[in-house]
Amino acid sequence: MTQSDMKKSRAPLYFLAMALLISAVGLLQSWNSALSILNMGLISAIMALGVNLQWGYAGLFNVGVMGFVALGGLAVVLTSMPPVPAAWSAGGGRIIAALVVGVMIIAGAAVLWKRMPKGRTRGLVLTAVLILGFFLFRFLLDPAVAAIEAVDPAVSGYLGGLGLPVILAWPVGGILAAGAAWLVAKTALGLRSDYLAIATLGIAEIILAVMKNEDWLSRGVKNVNGLPRPVPNEIDLQNAQWFLDMMVRFGMDPTTGSSIFVKLLYALLFLAVIILIVTAMELALKSPWGRMMRAIRDNETAAEAMGKNVTGRHLQIFVLGAAIIGVAGAMMTTLDGQLTPTTYQPLRYTFLVWVMVIVGGSGNNWGAVLGGMLIWFLWIEVEPIGAWIVNVITSGMDDGSSFKAGLIERVAYMRYLTMGVILLVVLRFSPRGLLPEK
Repeated sequence: MTQSDMKKSRAPLYFLAMALLISAVGLLQSWNSALSILNMGLISAIMALGVNLQWGYAGLFNVGVMGFVALGGLAVVLTSMPPVPAAWSAGGGRIIAALVVGVMIIAGAAVLWKRMPKGRTRGLVLTAVLILGFFLFRFLLDPAVAAIEAVDPAVSGYLGGLGLPVILAWPVGGILAAGAAWLVAKTALGLRSDYLAIATLGIAEIILAVMKNEDWLSRGVKNVNGLPRPVPNEIDLQNAQWFLDMMVRFGMDPTTGSSIFVKLLYALLFLAVIILIVTAMELALKSPWGRMMRAIRDNETAAEAMGKNVTGRHLQIFVLGAAIIGVAGAMMTTLDGQLTPTTYQPLRYTFLVWVMVIVGGSGNNWGAVLGGMLIWFLWIEVEPIGAWIVNVITSGMDDGSSFKAGLIERVAYMRYLTMGVILLVVLRFSPRGLLPEK
């Protein structure tokens, strides 16, 4: 058996092992827990696919994953929540006018920069335009924001969304993330590669700061609850006769059964999305476009010598990867049923996603899926497993023992330790990941 055949036979075994691990959680803990891990694992796998597209296909280092995930979550609010008529009446029109003016000022400054000759005059004119434009923008925006946020702030205080089906928010999340990626990459990709990492980190923090502080947009830290769902509510299922009859046939409690049924529906939706994305990425990878992207990644100088537009291709793939991450962010917020800006942390939505890509196998789409599922499983299960191990080790110790208390207190650090150990072990014994690039 050749090395290539061994790699091909390894992949099904890894995914079978993942299925067994999730099934073990269902049997030993609960099927609700198992399906929760499955659903978030699928979403994490989609995030890993987006990063893998950028890094594995083109070698672009994106450390702003958190920002693109957050934009996907914001898209769910802007797309699916019903509009707040009182807020729109109070200042909606003025908000739109301010945003239009802001875009026109930036566009005008860009035109002046290109058309005016270099020199002190151009600098003075641009400075004057930007300063005057800023004050005009704030003059229009600030009173509108104050009026909107004063509209029933305990439950509202924001404009709301378009009231469209929540499924439409998933591609909208991709579009928002792609737009932000285009803005940052259009500037940073023409510079040294490390500037892209700095720019993505900065844009992620800016996006999060806007979401936390601009209450008129997404209620800020007050959160948006009760987001629409693409699947039935558990309480509706518990009141539906067809569902109660089905629970009787299976011998299940309707309350537990409704939660499992809803999670299964989410899992089917997420599986459909991930199959669609992986299929498209595999077809692209095996096409002339995919071969060109890998050639650019491996040797940019040679690719440029062959007449390839390296910067343009990098921009293209960076935007596509960010769009996939945005879709995953919208899916996650839909699953949670609420938008909570304070929960977006770099450790979870940047570092952990990078661990998924590295462990799974950079440049291999199925490796990214495997890494996403495996690392998320461990992220959730390591702490209870660690608590069980510590309880077994300390079962014979006195309750007042400082050593026992110290071990129990440090169980929460098990997941961080485990992620570091796994990353080191994989990099030592399989530097290209569990499923290396073919």
